Amino acid sequence: MTAMEMDAASSRPHGGRAGGQGGVGRPLRVDHVHCLDCIEGLLRLPAGSVDVIVTSPPYNIGKDYSRYDDSRPRDEYLSWMGSVFAECRRVLRDDGSFFLNVGGKPSDPWVPLDLAQRAREHFHLQNTIIWVKSITIPRASVGRAAGLRADLAVGHYKPVNSERYLSGCHEHVFHLTKGGASRLDKRAVGVPYSDKSNVRRWRSGGLDIRDRGNVWFIPYETIQSSRGHPTVYPVGLPEMCIRLHGARPGTVVLDPFMGTGSTALACVRLGVRYIGFEVDPAYVRMARARIARTHRAGPGGR
Repeated sequence: MTAMEMDAASSRPHGGRAGGQGGVGRPLRVDHVHCLDCIEGLLRLPAGSVDVIVTSPPYNIGKDYSRYDDSRPRDEYLSWMGSVFAECRRVLRDDGSFFLNVGGKPSDPWVPLDLAQRAREHFHLQNTIIWVKSITIPRASVGRAAGLRADLAVGHYKPVNSERYLSGCHEHVFHLTKGGASRLDKRAVGVPYSDKSNVRRWRSGGLDIRDRGNVWFIPYETIQSSRGHPTVYPVGLPEMCIRLHGARPGTVVLDPFMGTGSTALACVRLGVRYIGFEVDPAYVRMARARIARTHRAGPGGR
């Protein structure tokens, strides 16, 4: 994409430029994963140029990245992330949404909360979403109408071999905005009413769809080979976040920690624009390969 094409994209009602006046250095291509440090990339974007940010930064819990030390002193890590948050605020539109996925580990559960507290210096916390990766539903708890013949255990998680800690089956998604008033398309991620009498009772406009709420069960996709990255979230998670904010023509989504491309894949599926930064060339190659496969699969391809 040329700079001229990016300038044209900026005139769309819900779109924004990803380069040009206001950024540092040459304009950046949209619909591309750039092999750049996140702050270096953010500095090259103009203010107010992206509609949605969806990302999952390193959690600083000792994961084995090839190009990044995930065991930094906590204060150093939080200071660095504070710089990232400041730039994310600058490039986000005033009515935009920043979905920050953060997890911890059983022996260090404060990581997400410490990071949210640092983000508080730059954003309003508009919503807190709990991403459930695995859950067990007792048959007796849901009644006969659910049709369960036994307790239901679904999803995947990493077991913890400990007499002190429970296995972690969820992570946080902090919905951050500039003013706490960004409008959402809740029906885009809504679910049907179980009790159809509620269609009339509640102000749903006669539609059989209700607010999904802030607890989302999104399991990992089942794969037969290595993911190639120690912390890959399922494509369904960024897809849900983008749909909740509003996936409109010209929407530009940023992921400053793109990894192997899950956010970009969600954008391709939804027909919105994306821009991503990733410091590891190997992960960039994986991301670009996944994106190419998704394009070859066509609309709705997985």
